[in-house]
Amino acid sequence: MDGLWTAVEWIGRFLLCALFITSGLAHLTQLQGMAAYAQAKHVPAPRVAVVVSGIMILVGGLMILFNWHPILGCLLLVVFLLAAAIMVHNFWTLSDPMQKAGERAHFMKDLALAGAALMYAAMLHKTGMAL
Repeated sequence: MDGLWTAVEWIGRFLLCALFITSGLAHLTQLQGMAAYAQAKHVPAPRVAVVVSGIMILVGGLMILFNWHPILGCLLLVVFLLAAAIMVHNFWTLSDPMQKAGERAHFMKDLALAGAALMYAAMLHKTGMAL
């Protein structure tokens, strides 16, 4: 049964990290478009923010995927997700109901993913994993 749960853990890590690795690469390879979006959302220093956030989620996703300092990887993702939820998906500032609903969904998704990363970090810590 341990082999099954090891496979489930690898599949779960891959599925979680695929989002962050591909998004991090998109931040870095589509910098102009991402920076324009960040600027439209009033993110301070949008170009720098996109590069830094892209590196954070790419490195965090890789750290978790390859189980190399995964708690630190989780923390990188949590910082990004909370910042993105508040600064980019600030649905409370919108009046259009459709836009508001879309941004609220993204806000809640970011909070849920941050919660999952925190739970994974806590689980790793309980099993004796170091930062």
